[in-house]
Amino acid sequence: MTDPSGRWVFGYGSLMWRPGFPFLERQSATLHGRRRAFCIYSVHHRGVPERRGLVLGLAPGGAVKGAAYRVDEADWPHTYAYLLEREQPTETYVEARAAVRLADGRRVQALTFLSDTSHPQWAGLLSLERQAELIAGARGLSGRNIDYLRDLVEHLRIEGIRDRAMERLLVLVEAREEALSPLLEGQ
Repeated sequence: MTDPSGRWVFGYGSLMWRPGFPFLERQSATLHGRRRAFCIYSVHHRGVPERRGLVLGLAPGGAVKGAAYRVDEADWPHTYAYLLEREQPTETYVEARAAVRLADGRRVQALTFLSDTSHPQWAGLLSLERQAELIAGARGLSGRNIDYLRDLVEHLRIEGIRDRAMERLLVLVEAREEALSPLLEGQ
């Protein structure tokens, strides 16, 4: 059954724990046909053009657990403008309306941002080892890339979501960062 009430937003990364907009309702939700992945090169927030990092995107395939927020119609214009500014600094995502299943069984259409596979920052489906190479040591305007990954894994655990690929990636990145630390200290 589809629930037509209100405007909905689906988050699979930092929107889950730091939405930044007022909402009427929040529920755990699942989006089918996409999966959480470090598949976008970051040249702004978690890397620079000379030393790219990686950020999350919704890559094709699988399913992803996240959070859906119902936004009051009166708050929608401000919320929508905020989301465009937050999610589209380099236009690496495609705005979409997607069907998500809420924890209570309702299906709603939610605004979400899918990875743009034709964008120059699309990294594609990288092995965990290659993701770890790119994340380890990367830093941008928003800080170290590893901190973004740690935040993700910690908050997914708090939400009760086990994402084994993200947990394994964190182990690989931590090992690489540990190996890099003597080199970085000498600089």
